[in-house]
Amino acid sequence: MENAEIVNACRRIQDAYKSGLLGQTVMPEDTNPGFIDSQFEERLSYFTLPMALNYQRDSYKLWEAALKTFNDPETKFVFDVHTVSLKSEEEVRAALMKYKVALQPNKHVNTWRTIAKTIDENWGSVENLITASNSDFLQLKQLIQVDYKKGFPYLSGPKIFNYWSFILSTYGGVQLKNRDQIDIAPDTHITQCSVRLAVITQDESISLSKDQISNRWREVLKGSGIDPIDMHSPFWFWSRNGFIFSQ
Repeated sequence: MENAEIVNACRRIQDAYKSGLLGQTVMPEDTNPGFIDSQFEERLSYFTLPMALNYQRDSYKLWEAALKTFNDPETKFVFDVHTVSLKSEEEVRAALMKYKVALQPNKHVNTWRTIAKTIDENWGSVENLITASNSDFLQLKQLIQVDYKKGFPYLSGPKIFNYWSFILSTYGGVQLKNRDQIDIAPDTHITQCSVRLAVITQDESISLSKDQISNRWREVLKGSGIDPIDMHSPFWFWSRNGFIFSQ
């Protein structure tokens, strides 16, 4: 297909997603406390810290566990970066494992504590971190993936960082500048959609790197008014639900 045809197909898939024609389209992150405006820091922490543990696991179960942890007065403290910095490793471990936010008692707990301490020591809060980046995706990328990379295990990885940035702008209430620079993360579902829409061939789905697939999408959508990351959810559900909607 020509780029114009692919863009038109993307618009139809977006419309199908919004109108419920793609089947079940409840995102894992839809499982959240329903924050009000005054809970900005809590909202940012809620959509930041669990993201670093969202690796090779069921995202729905992760966010269900996060909500239970947030709603429990005894474990809610793990979403406060300053309090996490003051607590012992044992206390944080017990809280994170109570509802299985953390599945690995050492690695997951260490990841959570490292990120919380990095944010607390350098900015004092997630909100201040976002402010320090001028709410700019490119500046945030520099901070997380370059300047303080060691302090953000897993969250600094390209796939999770791009998706976290998308979640910040979609659920976190952050109006990110340069949002159009957020790459779509070619997981299994996005890659299958890429083949189906002839953005890549079946052979290329194996031979191309994730960055190369992301760049292919950036080229296709350039000038269309569609940010690459905006296609993540529509593509994810289109593939996950068996392509029940024909574009």
